Amino acid sequence: MDGMAGAAVELVEGATTTTGHHDHKARHDTHDDHVVHSHGQHAGHSTAMFKNRFWLTLALSLPVVFFSPMVGHLLGYMPPIFPGSAWIPPVLGTVIFVYGGMPFLKGGLNELKARQPGMMLLIGMAITVAFAASWVTSLGLGGFDLDFWWELALLVAIMLLGHWIEMRALGSAQGALDALAALLPDEAERVIDGGTETVPVSELCEGDTVLVRSGARMPADGTITGGQAEFDESMITGESKTVTRSPGDTVVAGTVATDNSVRVQITAVGGNTALAGIQRLVAEAQASSSKAQALADRAAAFLFYFAAGAGILTFIVWTLLGSVPDAVTRTVTVLVIACPHALGLAIPLVIAISTEQAARAGVLIRNRMALERMRTIDVVLFDKTGTLTTGEPELKDITAVQGVDADSLLALAAAVESDSEHPVARAIVRAARERNLAIPHATDFSSLTGRGVRATVDGRAVHVGGPALLRELGAVEPDSVAGSTRAWMVRGAAVLHVIDEGRVLGAVSLEDSIRAESRQAVAALQNRGVKVAMITGDARQVARAVAEDLHIGEVFAEVLPADKDKKVAELQARGMKVAMVGDGVNDSPALARAEVGIAIGAGTDVAMESAGVVLAGNDPRAVLSMVDLSRASYRKMWQNLVWATGYNILSVPLAAGVLAFAGVVLSPAAGAVLMSASTIVVALNAQLLRRVKLNPAEVR
Repeated sequence: MDGMAGAAVELVEGATTTTGHHDHKARHDTHDDHVVHSHGQHAGHSTAMFKNRFWLTLALSLPVVFFSPMVGHLLGYMPPIFPGSAWIPPVLGTVIFVYGGMPFLKGGLNELKARQPGMMLLIGMAITVAFAASWVTSLGLGGFDLDFWWELALLVAIMLLGHWIEMRALGSAQGALDALAALLPDEAERVIDGGTETVPVSELCEGDTVLVRSGARMPADGTITGGQAEFDESMITGESKTVTRSPGDTVVAGTVATDNSVRVQITAVGGNTALAGIQRLVAEAQASSSKAQALADRAAAFLFYFAAGAGILTFIVWTLLGSVPDAVTRTVTVLVIACPHALGLAIPLVIAISTEQAARAGVLIRNRMALERMRTIDVVLFDKTGTLTTGEPELKDITAVQGVDADSLLALAAAVESDSEHPVARAIVRAARERNLAIPHATDFSSLTGRGVRATVDGRAVHVGGPALLRELGAVEPDSVAGSTRAWMVRGAAVLHVIDEGRVLGAVSLEDSIRAESRQAVAALQNRGVKVAMITGDARQVARAVAEDLHIGEVFAEVLPADKDKKVAELQARGMKVAMVGDGVNDSPALARAEVGIAIGAGTDVAMESAGVVLAGNDPRAVLSMVDLSRASYRKMWQNLVWATGYNILSVPLAAGVLAFAGVVLSPAAGAVLMSASTIVVALNAQLLRRVKLNPAEVR
């Protein structure tokens, strides 16, 4: 998803309003016409503009090159001569200069006005000098032999190609956003008295209930009120496996009910949906700055002064040597070869591709600095509940008195809990259904606040609750049951007893279940030399049990939400760089204090301001993907910087003619070819980032 400055942000925000659902396809089809680069030199330019100008410039360049006497001499052919043939290069070259070179001329003028010289000004200078020198020669003024038409044509075409490649790469994440926006249906079935009505999605309001049929997409965020279905959430989380969603569960816009129909009460529409939040986050990431980007911008500015100074010095030296034509030729060559296009492409392209790749994997980078810092992290501090664990209770153990089997006990407990919406009740009912147990019918349900629940089953009063309920009813826990429940309590499990007419039949234990992915994530991070720690507000015995299961050495237990950031500071005081991973609800101070804050589970909290990175899904293995992507991006940045900078440092002296005495002369044409080769090398090297595996299922 790792796209885009102010104009791109406006585009994204416009795409997420409630009035925009009917033009998703149009937006997607015209995406290239609207994408804006995050750097000033591309402000107002689109991918399609560079593409169209490149192809037309290339078509015009072919006859210019073909009718060039120099090219004919080099390739061993004689260009055809007929009336007017000599004017083909000047006329077409002028069109190329004006049409193809206009983005660079305007960009250079803007940089000059802003007193921030850079790539566009240097390109503009090079093509302007070549254009003027060529016309001087074509008109036979001064006796100069400075026919640069074919070099000018190739230079403009190469520059347009390079910028087109760059714009395409930088616009890829925005394309992913447009694809996300296109996931929303145009219409929805709103439930009304007596049936349903089909309405535009833009007319839905919070509180409305919609019917989502099998195979249909969610039109907005909401909570299931009726039915159960398998949902495909891959477009939001990157996880291909469907997820079961039942009454009380949250579902988000764009996801698909694959097998059954459900009724959903709308909780967020338009710009307030998780999907809209994801779009804004990726746009913010592409608009954000980074140290590496700033370094490349400063280097480009330095190279402008370096090239301009070298050009002036070259002109003076060659003029003093008595050859004004050679002075002009060498000066033009210096300006061409010193163009820092490859350097300017080195960092933005890597960041754009990495941000896009991350976005497509459900890793949303809000701040590019977070991506850069991730490679330096010494310890990843995971919040336990909702991060390493599911945050929901799960039935773990059952114990029953002699004469009562475990399945019968669980079915009885599920019958009593069937009408309760409490997470513990849902866990018990879910466990009974997963075992395909016949759940008896219960009546007269009542909730006993803080103690448990009660219902009538087959004419008997049955209670389900904890120790407080036992004391209230005066029920005695049999020794056979007590032995198991004491062990459960030691490890921090919740214990509920099933009491039939005052007699304890048995008990069940429930615990916050550990995500299966957490074990892989912790092991893989440790294998990469990254320490893993855990923080939780739970009791020490609960935290210790989870930590032992996951082989986590350092645990902060019984920590209040307000004190979590102090534990991050404690790790930092020990010289560690910390990545904090939390659910984004009460972890804001800790997320903000850490070098990298990562909010996990973005479906309901996607707009977390304190996190630099948001994981659209709940898979902690995505943290490992961030580490791998950060390290790979850093390598590519430096490889590109070294290549681009070294290329300029070595080639400028050759272009100035320092080895002319030895017969080594670098022509403007050769300079254009070498410059384009440098740009292509940088672009291809950055594309190798796409090989980094970011699928959580592939972590090792």
